[in-house]
Amino acid sequence: MASPQRRTPKQEPVSQQSLSQPQTSRRRFLTAGGMLLAAATTVGLSACAQEDALAKQAKAGDNKNYVAGDGSVTEFAAADRKAPVAVKGTLFDGTKVEPNNFQGKVTVLNFWFAACAPCRVEAPVLEGLHQEYKDQGVQFFGVNLRDEKATAEAFEKTFGVSYPSFNDKDGAVLLSVSGIVPPGAVPTTLVLDKQGRVASRVLGELEKGTLKALISTAVAE
Repeated sequence: MASPQRRTPKQEPVSQQSLSQPQTSRRRFLTAGGMLLAAATTVGLSACAQEDALAKQAKAGDNKNYVAGDGSVTEFAAADRKAPVAVKGTLFDGTKVEPNNFQGKVTVLNFWFAACAPCRVEAPVLEGLHQEYKDQGVQFFGVNLRDEKATAEAFEKTFGVSYPSFNDKDGAVLLSVSGIVPPGAVPTTLVLDKQGRVASRVLGELEKGTLKALISTAVAE
C-alpha cells in the first residue's frame, strides 16, 4: 500500500513519513497543526462559547501555548484492529464504567482539559454529533486529563456539553489506550467499533465532517 502523505490546506503533498501503524491502515492529514505548548494558566469559563478567548486563539492559528496533535486522521481496517481497549474508570458524576460498557455500541472518546484551546473550539462540534447519533446507539465520553470536577463542569456548562466525562487525573483511561493516544496530544479523539476496538483516531482539533464520516463508517459495520 502506498506510503501515507502529509498535506497542508490547499497544497499538494509536501512530505512522506514512515508510520508505526499497520500498513493497511489509511491516514489522511487534513490540517497542518503546529506543535503547541501545554497551557500553564487557566481562564474563566463564564463567557459564552462564541466569545471564548482561547477558542478565538485556536481559530486564529495562534496555538503557541499548547501541545496538540497535527490534525492527522488514522483509520484502522477491521482486520488490523487490536484487541478491545480495556477502558475502566469513573465519570465526574461518580458512575463507574467497565470494559463491557463498550460492547455492542460505537463509542467516541475525546481526550480534553478545560484550558486546551482546540478543545474549546471542537466542544460544540462534539456535542452536535452526540445529539445527531445518540438515537443510533452511539455513545460519547470525554476523558478529562487535568481538571477538578468544578472546572470540568463549568466547561461543560459553558459549551453545552451533555455527554459525561471521565475524571482521569490518575491517567487510568489514558493508560488503557497507551500507544494509541500520545500522552501530550490533546485533544485526541478515538472512535471505537462495536467490539470496543479502535477503528479510527484524530490527533488534534477535529473537523465535523471528518468525525461524522468516521462515526458513520463504524455504525455501518
